[in-house]
Amino acid sequence: MKADTTTYGFLDPSRNPQRGGLTQHVTDSLRRAIVGLDLAPGTAIDKPAICARLGVSRFPVSEALARLQAEGLVEILPQRGSIVSLIRIADVLEFMLIRKALEAEAVRVATRSGGDGLVAALERNLALQQGAVEADDRSLFHAHDLDFHELLMDATGFSRLGATIDSARANIDRARRLVLSPRRLETSCSEHRAIVRAIASGDERAGAVAMRAHIDSVVAELVAFARVHPEPFADGDPAAIDTASTRYPAG
Repeated sequence: MKADTTTYGFLDPSRNPQRGGLTQHVTDSLRRAIVGLDLAPGTAIDKPAICARLGVSRFPVSEALARLQAEGLVEILPQRGSIVSLIRIADVLEFMLIRKALEAEAVRVATRSGGDGLVAALERNLALQQGAVEADDRSLFHAHDLDFHELLMDATGFSRLGATIDSARANIDRARRLVLSPRRLETSCSEHRAIVRAIASGDERAGAVAMRAHIDSVVAELVAFARVHPEPFADGDPAAIDTASTRYPAG
């Protein structure tokens, strides 16, 4: 029977796959689909259909799924196949706490070292964010949002700082995409403006406070979403949500 490739139409087939990079290509394609919620939490993964869509054998797909399991994005069930992992609220809140601590300090460093060039770059990015808000283009806004935070990380001159945040980004980004409503887009853009205003005025403390407030705002929205929509979460029952949220220190 021919595999149905229509379910995976969002995957980008490699035009000229090279043997050494084939597994990486499959891994990257599946990761983008999972983080972008084209493959929603809890979705069963059809290996033959993926092979047919990407034009590859089962081996690179199996290897890719093993890599994604190590990242916490896929769950491989012996004798039962693979599914996209549910999101754990407790993990996301822990990652967001780490991110809040690091990014608040990054703003302080960037305010000292970034100069006019950083402010100009951030203001250009804000204009792109606003355009995405007005177009209600959530994927585009998410991309500009990532660029905004990357500009701040790069301005610190500390490469490990950004790498530490990136190591947890995949599962954070899945959760954040769930709450990208038009109102959340506008709110995030406004919160980003407050960060840039503080940097432009040279106020390290205000910038750090604005960054912490921004991340706390995203966390509050995620917790509220999980209470109404527990399905994508492994720990989405009310007791688990309460436990996770009370451990997260706002402010």
